[in-house]
Parts: sequence; structure tokens; C-alpha cells
Amino acid sequence: MNNNDIEPLLDLDGIMIEQAGGHWTKFEARAVPKTEEIPHGIRYSLTLHDKQGNRIMGFDNAHTVKGNKKGKYRDRKTFDHHHRNSEDEGILYEFIDAHQLLKDFWIEVDNILNSLGFEQEKET
Repeated sequence: MNNNDIEPLLDLDGIMIEQAGGHWTKFEARAVPKTEEIPHGIRYSLTLHDKQGNRIMGFDNAHTVKGNKKGKYRDRKTFDHHHRNSEDEGILYEFIDAHQLLKDFWIEVDNILNSLGFEQEKET
């Protein structure tokens, strides 16, 4: 993976975007040396917050999470994960590239806001 693959995330570092119902998204991303835990060379946090500022969902690689006891990711440890709500410790997220991460993040933002009764405006 080269820097062009992570550039879309790096470009969003520090950006906050207002969402429906007073919710907002926040992006943090910085290049780091590639390691076994962070093979793509980017430390990131993409989060959705409620109007009080509480994080209600996020994708990040701030700490290790373990895979399921069964299946494809059995006993795998990774830093890339998805917090489905403010209470969960994170589930594995398979980082493919920055574009896929952003797509997955925005799909989840839309799903959550729609479930709360806030329909997002769609560009045509």
C-alpha cells in the first residue's frame, strides 16, 4: 500500500462535518510507520457524535481487538476495528483501503441517523 492509498484519510484530518439532528462526524488521521499491527501506515479515528458530543459510533485503530473464537478471524488480533455503539469494545474491521473505509463509515452513519429518524440528504 502506498501513500496514495491513504491520502483521502490524511486529507480529512481535523475535519468535523455537521449531520442531521445536531449530530456530527469527526476525522483524525496521521501517517505512522508501518508495523505488523498497522500495515497500512495510518492511525485513524472516524467517529459519529450526538448533539451533546458523545461518540455513538466509530471506526479506528487505537487499540487491539481480538477476533471471534470461531471462523475466519479466529484468535486474530488487529488494531482496525468498528465500535457499533458507545459501549462496545470494538469488533474486527478488515481495512482494505481508505476509500472502502470511508464508504463503510458513511453507510454506517446513514444507517444510524435513519434509525434515529433523521433522513440524510442524498446528492443526485
